[in-house]
Amino acid sequence: MGTRRRPEHVESSGNVFADLGLRNSEELMAKAALAAQIAEVVQQRCLTQSQAARILGTGQPKVSELLSGRLEGFSMERLIRYLNALGRDVHIVVSPKPDDHERATLTVTDSERIGRTAASARR
Repeated sequence: MGTRRRPEHVESSGNVFADLGLRNSEELMAKAALAAQIAEVVQQRCLTQSQAARILGTGQPKVSELLSGRLEGFSMERLIRYLNALGRDVHIVVSPKPDDHERATLTVTDSERIGRTAASARR
């Protein structure tokens, strides 16, 4: 019997789109994070896709695409408008790029994660 080889693996960068080598990976990741927030609100409110569509001012097929992660037809601006329609504030923060980063980045963070991070920093 031959020697068993361990499967090769690569540690994730934290952005699956970058790991797959897709262009605009940060924007894709940000859109996915915004869509996840929308899906969470829809689920928390127990909204049907038709009810969500009325709130968002769009059709049920668009909501279905959004909740299924098919985000090609959705701009970040549109996703932000949807979050606002669902009663969510969206804060955009611009800050200097840290010296240790090769280039500036785009990230989306939910307020619960920010709260947990701030609480752990105070400890």
